[in-house]
Amino acid sequence: MLAPCLWLAAAAAAHAQDQWQGLEPARPAAQPQAAGALPAAPAPAAPQRSLDDLQREINAQTRKLDELRNSLAQQEAAVANLQRALDEERLDAERGAGVAPGTVLPTLAQQAPAAAPPPADQRQAQAAQPQQQQPQPKQKPVGQAPDSVTRPPEVAQIFDQPGVLTPSGKFILEPSLQYGYSANDRVALVGYTVIPAILIGLIDVRQVKTTSGIGTITGRMGIGGRAEVEVKVPYVYLNGDTVSREIFTGSAQDRVFNASGHGMGDVEATARYQLNRGGPDKAFYIGWLRYKSRTGKDLFEVTTDCVQRCLQNATGTGLPLELPTGTGFEAIQPGVTWLYPSDPVVFFGTFSYLYNFERSNVSRTVLGREEEFLGDVQAGDIWGFNLGMGLALNEKASISLGYDTSLIGKTKQNGRESPGSVRLTLGTLLLGGTYRFSDRWSLNVALGVGVTRDTPDMTLTARVPISF
Repeated sequence: MLAPCLWLAAAAAAHAQDQWQGLEPARPAAQPQAAGALPAAPAPAAPQRSLDDLQREINAQTRKLDELRNSLAQQEAAVANLQRALDEERLDAERGAGVAPGTVLPTLAQQAPAAAPPPADQRQAQAAQPQQQQPQPKQKPVGQAPDSVTRPPEVAQIFDQPGVLTPSGKFILEPSLQYGYSANDRVALVGYTVIPAILIGLIDVRQVKTTSGIGTITGRMGIGGRAEVEVKVPYVYLNGDTVSREIFTGSAQDRVFNASGHGMGDVEATARYQLNRGGPDKAFYIGWLRYKSRTGKDLFEVTTDCVQRCLQNATGTGLPLELPTGTGFEAIQPGVTWLYPSDPVVFFGTFSYLYNFERSNVSRTVLGREEEFLGDVQAGDIWGFNLGMGLALNEKASISLGYDTSLIGKTKQNGRESPGSVRLTLGTLLLGGTYRFSDRWSLNVALGVGVTRDTPDMTLTARVPISF
């Protein structure tokens, strides 16, 4: 009886020691069999994990890693989209102000990955060493999105239609002054020829010299970052001198006919919209629509020095006693402006078409305040095209060179071509420059030289855009 008890106590002590040391419990030793007792049954073996179970677990962990990689890629793409939107908002806020683009945050691809923490033994070795002041690494400047990614580059303005839109929420007030001068010679032969180079009759020779001064107040407002509206209010002063001799007389002295006029011109309104997102070696396209009113005093309202129709007789000079300040026709003009940056220059141009609305029951005023009925009159439409190139000299100065041409159709009266109406071609060579004095205002000067006889000989325009 005592032997079995001692065996049980030894087995319990061995089992407790195995659990303390984290080892597998030892199998109990063989119990001495009592006389006539049956042999003890062997203990069952512990279950072991098969290779298939391990492979399935590895496959599951691999799938989880792939899902995490896909989720990380989607999050990086979303952050990149938000970063681009933020950069565009900052660039739009600085558009047209003449300042450098603001600093943008680096994307995930530009950020350096975080370094893994050192092992425990290395951390202990670093803590044991005396702490020394280590120089801070120089921070690399974060990237800046180029200005040309979201908006056209700025060039010196030489044409009437600007190429750079006003930033969203910004207002630009632009006073300008334009001076023009033109001189034309007119020779009219009244008579008949007997043989070539011999004329029997009168020769009417006239020289017309016109001086103009136009002061304009222009206001532009940016809407939504890619659109703007513009209103232009001009004040016109004209002076014309006509030097001629008395027709149907034998006078040898010249007669000077002088006329002038001043007052408000035709008020204009224009809407522009950037059609695409250009960039380096990609063109920018800006569509615009211009409306011109007839608020100025037109040719039909001023008094003409003519008793009857001047084309039927020569009573009077046929010239207006007062020069008009407006065209007398409402017009609408669609057009497209394009800019193509090619470092270091920018090419730009415009294609447009101006349509003059027809006026019905038109009469003009002649001497004695009499009205002469003309009927329905429609001025000729105008096809316009210009081309130029701009070059930035430094951060503040830039120059531009261009050519502007307009094809003017014939005037129609009562559905037919008006007597004496001809097609005209106007061509002007322009040279301009811009200097930015501050972030708010700059000075733009453009000189135009006429290359056809119907074009003003010289125009000089000065603009001072002020940003608010």
